[in-house]
Amino acid sequence: MSDAFPPPDHPWWRNAVIYQIYPRSFKDANGDGVGDLEGIIEKLDYLNDGTENSLGIDAIWISPIYKSPMVDFGYDVLDHCDIDPLFGDMAVFDRLIEEAHKRGIKVLMDFIPNHTSSRHPWFLESRETRDNSKRNWYVWRDPKPDGSPPNNWVSVFGGPAWTFDEKTGQYYLHSFLPEQPDLDWMNQEVRHAMYGVIRFWLDRGVDGFRIDAIQHIGKDSEGADDPPNPAYDSAIHDPYDQYIHTNSRNTEDLEMYIDKMCGILREYEGVFSITEATYEMDFPEYLEMYRDIWRISGGTMIPFNFYFFRLPWMANAFRSFVYSFDSALQSGGIPNYVIGNHDRSRVASRRGPEKARLLAVLTMTLRGIGFIYYGDELGMTDTPIPQDKVQDPFEKRMHGKGSGRDPARTPMQWNASEYGGFSDAQPWLPLHPDCGTINVEVQSRDPNSMLNLYRRLIRLRKTELALISGSYHPIATNYPDVFTFIREQGSEKIMVVIHFGDETHAVVHPIKQAHLGFKLGRFLHAELIMSTRDINPSTKVYADITNLEVEPYHAYIFKLTNAQAPVPEPALEFPVAHQESEALPQ
Repeated sequence: MSDAFPPPDHPWWRNAVIYQIYPRSFKDANGDGVGDLEGIIEKLDYLNDGTENSLGIDAIWISPIYKSPMVDFGYDVLDHCDIDPLFGDMAVFDRLIEEAHKRGIKVLMDFIPNHTSSRHPWFLESRETRDNSKRNWYVWRDPKPDGSPPNNWVSVFGGPAWTFDEKTGQYYLHSFLPEQPDLDWMNQEVRHAMYGVIRFWLDRGVDGFRIDAIQHIGKDSEGADDPPNPAYDSAIHDPYDQYIHTNSRNTEDLEMYIDKMCGILREYEGVFSITEATYEMDFPEYLEMYRDIWRISGGTMIPFNFYFFRLPWMANAFRSFVYSFDSALQSGGIPNYVIGNHDRSRVASRRGPEKARLLAVLTMTLRGIGFIYYGDELGMTDTPIPQDKVQDPFEKRMHGKGSGRDPARTPMQWNASEYGGFSDAQPWLPLHPDCGTINVEVQSRDPNSMLNLYRRLIRLRKTELALISGSYHPIATNYPDVFTFIREQGSEKIMVVIHFGDETHAVVHPIKQAHLGFKLGRFLHAELIMSTRDINPSTKVYADITNLEVEPYHAYIFKLTNAQAPVPEPALEFPVAHQESEALPQ
């Protein structure tokens, strides 16, 4: 394991809640059926107006808004330093930054370093001749003697990662769509140009980036074949998974590129980035990678914790994962927990509505950064998309895999009007049929709605010292389907109890032990401050919770206090609950 880099003292992101906005689908202000920057500005008070009526988030991450042909909805960039007219212009963007900052909301942009649009001026020049000045800005290779692609690298979107160009007689590389040619990061001019993009937006006032597909910028210079994946099963895996991508991504040069990027970030106060760094590795290697990126970046960049998506629905699996993840990062990184994004089925569809509420409690009470994908705070589910309305290029290339990513990208459900309060016109994707009942307006009136659950959780996260900066300690129980942990800061202690199972249990917690910081033999009082079914309970104090009855698919949050005067705390000793747990996914 690499040496840990000491974290900054009090970075704003240490305990932040970051809200992802897919701009096409958040709010349409100009009535063209597509969301825009004015729409985001219009809804900033919903996100955080400083009152309990808002969600209370700390930052927004805006998916791509750059000028683009929109073949992949902005991930095919035409100009990295301009706003697409579909969303607005630079003046509106500047006003968005200003209005967000007035409300204490940081703004993260999507940065796309691996590729451009095939219509980008750089690529148009690159494909003109073999000897022009931009030729080596992209990855061009001769065919094999039989005319086939230079190697076996495959596209994430299906098929070879190479497209033949008749004009110059070579193939160009595209890790995604043919309309998204890969930049060659081994070219110093490319690196300088992309570092300039980072500076451009930081100078504009953004607070950081979500860095897209960063693992793809590190490629083998010789273009060696990727080895076959022995675990590949065409019945359950995408074609991309037929190889282990040791040469087409994640090469050693990647560390150098990250180091330089983060050197630029460190020049700007309070700037933070999170990166889409997916790695084909087992969990211990993943942890080392996470710590390494934290170390290299000086605490300004961390990878998304995508392992959290993959856990089986067992309390032991989550307990083991969180313990291992948090323990490894105590002095070497800030944890983060992600349960939804624009590339995944919505959490309420993957796990079910009740389980989605439990995951809301879990992600908002654990140490580190919590992410919310727009609409997940309502419990929005995947929207059925008729085949004739499919927009996602991934689905169109994969031929019948489903509806692609469209079901999780449908318009935000603001109210029960014809177009859900999203627009005055037909939206670019259909609204979910449940829009009349699952929307912001309805849930704002329901004190125990998913929306108000998130609002309450985020308020607790910002007001309870133990949740702001407390350590994490798992607590053993006598039931494997109950996950219990303590967040502790000095004398402040919050206990979270999450029941993953479908049976009512009486759960015995070893809470009278010295590891909780209370003298043995004294009763520990626990005030129930919220639960998933009673978000603002009337005062309920348990004099002894060594035998707590927990309901199925139910979560409880307690504030722990001592009925008598506090005593000096002994050294902390915690039960090793993770040893009982299921093995982590490999």
